[in-house]
Amino acid sequence: MSENPASDHAPGTRPRRITAAAVLTALEGVVVAGFGLASLVLLFTDKPDDMTQAVTMAVTVLALAALPLAAARGLWLRRRWSRGPSMIVQLMALPVGWQMAQNGGIWVASGAAIAVTGVAVLCCLVNPTATEALGIGPRDA
Repeated sequence: MSENPASDHAPGTRPRRITAAAVLTALEGVVVAGFGLASLVLLFTDKPDDMTQAVTMAVTVLALAALPLAAARGLWLRRRWSRGPSMIVQLMALPVGWQMAQNGGIWVASGAAIAVTGVAVLCCLVNPTATEALGIGPRDA
């Protein structure tokens, strides 16, 4: 990598940091959507105690998957607006990862993976190369 952070991509190309942030944010969205779909499947395979609550939870989780998926698409296309939603997703992922890690067992690894992913995406998105590529950082005249 070169010393100048802005020189690791040509104008009009997507920097590696934006690509990494987009892929990781999309992965988070897919995982959340998977939980939502699993919740819907459980509605038909198990008998929930409260059908209304179970349906509401499944639909809410599926709706929540839309934010990281939309942000990932925006990052992939280098849309300026996408940085904020992706950062919000990462900031929400940190306490989720912490809480999961507190449960012990496999949850420690799952929580650590969520937290590390959140930190990695945040680091990618605050990098000057990424902010410039998204039209947020300072530009040379």
